[in-house]
Amino acid sequence: MVLPLLMPEYFQGIRRPWRGVLMFGHPGTGKTHLAKAVATECGTTFMNISCSSLLSKWSSTESDMSRWVKSELLVQIDGVNNSNNTSSKPATLLAATNFPGSLDKALRKRIYIPLPDFKSRKELIERNLKSIMLAPGLDVEEVARRTEGYSGDDLTNICRDASLNG
Repeated sequence: MVLPLLMPEYFQGIRRPWRGVLMFGHPGTGKTHLAKAVATECGTTFMNISCSSLLSKWSSTESDMSRWVKSELLVQIDGVNNSNNTSSKPATLLAATNFPGSLDKALRKRIYIPLPDFKSRKELIERNLKSIMLAPGLDVEEVARRTEGYSGDDLTNICRDASLNG
């Protein structure tokens, strides 16, 4: 999290940063990109780890093993914060998921990452097409209106496909 690293004086006494933060929302809304940005801003390491990749050689579905891995990860993060953490910087787990119910309730701080609104969709479309020669009369606002419910990833793919057909 940005706050514990940029404002250590704020987290004194009873104030403690969250041990775990869960970003959730539809696929393609940029949760992983936000996590990378936070890690970069904080000068920390970003590791993109999925439980399914950790468990792929043992199980292809949600199982007792995958629940154990999730729980163990949270226990270990908690242990880093409570034991011999010599760095004086707390460890915070920043997780992103499309399925918030699949993670332990220990990630008490949850942040919903919504689908882009009209203004954001229009801006994403304009950014994706800025280096492309557009057909005369293309109404980007109309495209943004017609793509309600689309994620940022969806819009990028549409723009990519359209640019290849031009």
